[in-house]
Amino acid sequence: MRSTSLASRGALTLSLAAVFGSACSAGSRVTSPQAGASTPPVASRPASAIYPEAGWRRADPGDAGFDPVRLEKIALDAGKKGTNCLIVIRHGRLVAEWYWNGTDVTTSQDVFSATKSYAGALVGIAEAEGRLSVDDKMSEYVPEWAGTRSEDVTIKNILSNDSGRHWDVATDYRGLLRATDRTGFSVGLGQDAAPGDVWAYNNSAVQTLDAVLTNATGQSPAAYAQDRLFGPLGMSRSRMTLDAAGNTTMFSGLHSTCEDMARFGYLFLRKGNWRGKQIVPRRWIEAATGRPSQELNAAYGYLWWLNARGPVIDPLRPGTLRPGSTAQDRRLVDDAPHDMYWAIGFGGQIIQVDRGSDTVVVRLGRNVPGVRYGPAYTAEIVTTALVRP
Repeated sequence: MRSTSLASRGALTLSLAAVFGSACSAGSRVTSPQAGASTPPVASRPASAIYPEAGWRRADPGDAGFDPVRLEKIALDAGKKGTNCLIVIRHGRLVAEWYWNGTDVTTSQDVFSATKSYAGALVGIAEAEGRLSVDDKMSEYVPEWAGTRSEDVTIKNILSNDSGRHWDVATDYRGLLRATDRTGFSVGLGQDAAPGDVWAYNNSAVQTLDAVLTNATGQSPAAYAQDRLFGPLGMSRSRMTLDAAGNTTMFSGLHSTCEDMARFGYLFLRKGNWRGKQIVPRRWIEAATGRPSQELNAAYGYLWWLNARGPVIDPLRPGTLRPGSTAQDRRLVDDAPHDMYWAIGFGGQIIQVDRGSDTVVVRLGRNVPGVRYGPAYTAEIVTTALVRP
């Protein structure tokens, strides 16, 4: 295979390279159990999974195995880096949450490219319902590709970002964002390389999943997400957005809160099961997050960022609009567990899931030039602040 590195996106779009910017902020508010409140020690994994009701059950940081001083230090540092909210879940309980910049538990915001991980989950749900297979050719659902160089692109190629579909900065940065019909724009692009030959962080390619899910399910992905995902999980403050033509935006655009995003992360931590109902297939969770989905980028599964060791391709070179370079033998976050994984969006929107510590961390914020905020910071909550297994 030819491992040429293409990548997508710059400052305004949804690249991992731009995720890290931030600056100082003030006006923090911390929500955690009241001092002296009777909360059971939860450092040990519960015998059965605990799920949130209308809200999350709570636990003291110390009882949950964290060093409260270290945890608070990490949070205060996050507050100085443009963070709007930071939330920590362990063993199904909310350990602590912080809010800055006038936000609170009800505040939703655009999570940018973290939307992609939700889009992938919808494909997994549709596959479980027998509506499609990841091995299907895209041309079965996008008839415009039949008889073209894109005919053999599979759904798995789109999920893995190795489709070979056209990418350049002007297309993925300006053209896609300005298009009134983003799905039509994306479907109409050409094919740069054979499927599987090139890894590229390609927003336009991901947008074509709108056509796939609409044709496979008979619903818009936005409605399908509400019925199959947001409703069952109690994500009452989450919604996917539409373009001017009424298409669901798949590569970006989800609006959500820290606590709602924690529910989505917790669904993946529980291998797709929610209160005894399999919302997303367990095998899909493993395929999406348990190992790289292709050989070109060890840091990528099905629209999730992984921490496997191997060649790692960033979407863009930091601070530039140039294609990302490939490091042949590293991890996305070297000091973090190998099985930790992330949904990541522009401005440092992050869902972090770590099976080993049974934790979910969510950070939402804004991108301010001069300070980078990315998964290395959220990983410290597990690698530095967690002191008891």
